[in-house]
Amino acid sequence: MAAQLEKLVTKDDESFFIGIFQDSLEKCTWHYHNSYEISFITEGSGKRIVGDSIEEFQPGDLVFIGHNLPHVWIAEKETSTLSRRTLEMVYLQFGSDVLTPQLLALPEFRYVERALAMSERGIQIVGQTLNEVSELMLQLPYLKSFERMLHFLNLMNIIGSSQTNIHLASNEYIKKRFTTINKRIVAIHEYLMNNYREEVDLQKLARLVNMAEGSLCRFFKMKMGITLFDYLNQIKTDFACKLLMDPDMSILQICLDCGFNNSSNFNKQFKKRTGVTPTEYRKRFHGLI
Repeated sequence: MAAQLEKLVTKDDESFFIGIFQDSLEKCTWHYHNSYEISFITEGSGKRIVGDSIEEFQPGDLVFIGHNLPHVWIAEKETSTLSRRTLEMVYLQFGSDVLTPQLLALPEFRYVERALAMSERGIQIVGQTLNEVSELMLQLPYLKSFERMLHFLNLMNIIGSSQTNIHLASNEYIKKRFTTINKRIVAIHEYLMNNYREEVDLQKLARLVNMAEGSLCRFFKMKMGITLFDYLNQIKTDFACKLLMDPDMSILQICLDCGFNNSSNFNKQFKKRTGVTPTEYRKRFHGLI
């Protein structure tokens, strides 16, 4: 996604950082990362996809997304804001090393541990919890290092103690999502997830996992039972299935957003994996046939 990404906290001695994401273009990317993320929408509206959850978002939307959980915000193209931005969010990211198992085992951290557990499926934060957490998030960039950490822990405690959080991704999705302990397969999967809209650069991917191109392709098929390019088309198709649930998006727009170069190839690859065309899939989802 072509966008402006500004770090509000840039010190090397920080355990986490607050940033602001600004997007004034139409494109979106389905992605995930190793960090936990709390995102607060300050500008824009559209569709939010977290795992297999697809919902509307608007300013004031606040979600907590666990690590390695795919997500994307698809902003509406038309905007009446003076900035002309279609999406702006304040986000907080942190890694697993910030809240260690030893720390989470302490009784005082039981709600922090609960917040992390809930984030595995992604949660929407609503009600009074939304007011308290968003206020703390907006304060964090202006606090000194130790104060910032205390506010962060307070924020996590509030999320974990709340009874109003709404789960996003389903339990079934979490059970079926990609998992492996093979570091090379993980690296390949992450590369494809983050570059599915572009033509795969086999040479670059081979360097990434320290293998020759031919060896890479044979290794992947042996481990996954599917070729690298079939796996890439599966990633694209999975994302297309989610976008097809949005009746406001055209088939051609979905085709391009998912990285297929033309409608004919999109229809062929989609039907190969689902048994139906994109149009038929959309009709079935909305109960029209």
